[in-house]
Amino acid sequence: QVHVMASGGGSVQAGGSLSVSCTVPGFTSNRCGMEWHRQAAGKQREWVSTLNTDGTVDYKDSVKGRFNISKDTAKDTVTLQMNSLKAEDTAMYACKTSFCRGSWSLEPPHWGRWTQVTVSS
Repeated sequence: QVHVMASGGGSVQAGGSLSVSCTVPGFTSNRCGMEWHRQAAGKQREWVSTLNTDGTVDYKDSVKGRFNISKDTAKDTVTLQMNSLKAEDTAMYACKTSFCRGSWSLEPPHWGRWTQVTVSS
């Protein structure tokens, strides 16, 4: 069973920075992509960003220029760095593997636990 280790998040004032990370043993060897999603209280879950399997990255329009995905292949870790945070970025954030190949290609995506990010104005 794959154990996704999520870390990061926390509280910061508007304009500050936080990061959330997911370590997924097997992520690199199974050539996965990684998605980040968030859900604010009382709102539907929304997609934030994707690290595609070809290494390209997509971002939700509202976070472009402020959020950045990076990958540490040696540690099977993907980090979402969030800068210039706004109150509207307050939400629970979670990672999800996507389009894995190898032995994971037949498995459902692997989710990390939801992590709180709070931005005070």
